[in-house]
Amino acid sequence: MFIDEVTITVKAGDGGNGIVAFRREKFVPKGGPSGGDGGKGGDVIFLASRHYNTLLHFRFNPEHKAERGRHGEGSNKTGRGGVAAEVPVPIGTVVRDAANGDLVHDFTVDGDRFIVAHGGRGGRGNARFVSSSHQAPVEHEDGKPGEERRLHLELKLLADVGLVGFPNAGKSTLISRISAARPKIADYPFTTLEPNLGVVSVDNNRTFVVADIPGLIQGAHEGAGLGIRFLKHVERTRLLVHLVDVSDHTCRNPSEDFKVVLKELDAFSPDFAAKPMLVVASKMDVNQDPKRVDNLRRMAKRRGLPFHTISAVTGEGIQELVRAMAAKVFEEPPAQ
Repeated sequence: MFIDEVTITVKAGDGGNGIVAFRREKFVPKGGPSGGDGGKGGDVIFLASRHYNTLLHFRFNPEHKAERGRHGEGSNKTGRGGVAAEVPVPIGTVVRDAANGDLVHDFTVDGDRFIVAHGGRGGRGNARFVSSSHQAPVEHEDGKPGEERRLHLELKLLADVGLVGFPNAGKSTLISRISAARPKIADYPFTTLEPNLGVVSVDNNRTFVVADIPGLIQGAHEGAGLGIRFLKHVERTRLLVHLVDVSDHTCRNPSEDFKVVLKELDAFSPDFAAKPMLVVASKMDVNQDPKRVDNLRRMAKRRGLPFHTISAVTGEGIQELVRAMAAKVFEEPPAQ
């Protein structure tokens, strides 16, 4: 199950209380105040981990608490600090305050650690209140409560290239052809119900990551079809690859499909318009009408977008497309 949004509660540990104590030891006739301080409460720490790729583990455990600090003891002994709660999150997790939507932290690097709730400070024991005029204090402080927060976690997958297009445009077939990813592929719309990631190898030491998201249809930004909730997973990409089905099997007009998807992308975020994009005519092996391809090519040219034709079944144009994607990702001219 792919879970990419969840709301949870985190509670840092309370600080331990300071205590009131006086030394009562043999051969110490004038033992003074010796109440120790309470220990600090444990923090709640989020840790970005490459071993997680979904927020599913939060669905069944929505509350995370750290240990409270121990109370102080006599003989000026400070209470033990509370053990922090370390909570793993997938790389690409955006944490926001559920109350006001403020950004808390964006985890983009493996191993990144961030304290999302701070433990309470331990209270002072009576030994802290000794002065020349107050030599037997009975004052002490209770520990401060640990921070408690309601957090909204949103996962945005980290990928270099995002595949977009209408349902059944060939996105899953393409990612299965150029990487080791094996998404579900079938001849009906909305086969892909959750994002898929594939690693594409360019040469011996260079790779890039491609994300395939569920297809878009007209009105997606208003909730039609699967909506646009998955578009956040291509927000971080450097390049968009727009696949358009030009086969004779579809009754849709490729040029109209192209315009509809562009409109939905813009409705989700105007930032998508600034991203580099490749336009790809897919399923060329079952295209018998060159006009469908020519019209799409002219539309892409008017927008200044590179145009490619491919067939993921026969392999036509696949290597050229991979080189073009790598050129954009690594910002170098494609090999001739």
